[in-house]
Amino acid sequence: MEIYHTIYKGGNGEIVEKKSRFIAEVYPVTSEEEAMEILEQTRKQYWDARHHCWAYIIGRNPVAERMSDDGEPAGTAGKPILEVIRGRELTNVLVIVTRYFGGTLLGTGGLVRAYTAATLEGLKNSESIARIHGVKLGIETNYTDLGKIQYLIANRNLDQLEPIYTDKVEMTVFVPTDEMGSLRAELMEGTNGQVVLDEETTCWFARTEDGIKIFDEE
Repeated sequence: MEIYHTIYKGGNGEIVEKKSRFIAEVYPVTSEEEAMEILEQTRKQYWDARHHCWAYIIGRNPVAERMSDDGEPAGTAGKPILEVIRGRELTNVLVIVTRYFGGTLLGTGGLVRAYTAATLEGLKNSESIARIHGVKLGIETNYTDLGKIQYLIANRNLDQLEPIYTDKVEMTVFVPTDEMGSLRAELMEGTNGQVVLDEETTCWFARTEDGIKIFDEE
């Protein structure tokens, strides 16, 4: 299955460590230029903060990775942020952690823990999704075969739109590319060839809190 994980809706989180505030903001991004524009906006928003540390991962095969400690000791801010993103296997995501210094030095270990914790808090308040490449499949069937078709779809845990019921039933199902061939065979066999299938388009799709979402239809 061709699949990757990314951010659908960004979020933010904040932690306080020895009176220093760490404000994490998570953004979905598709280019380095977009990431840098967001970073500049964040610097303007929190103009009085001492540090704006960040990391991003963009693209797939290959990926672009960048990070910045923005004045913190080397390896104590940007790298921990990046490691959290890597650990979640996310791409097309930017995380910025803004620090307001509280007057007490945290040491390298304390900084790593704080930037890691802030990043995790930001991601906890964001919505991540798995984007799957597949087929938007139209299915037209009579009521006699509807139960068999619903069983086959449910057995594969496939996402679908709300069916349309008239003198027949029209369904739209999202099928991972590598399952299309076997599903087609099962549907034709289960209905004795009576089902009508229309492979409408290939696309990226994902299950979100708002329902099924289609990306980049081809």
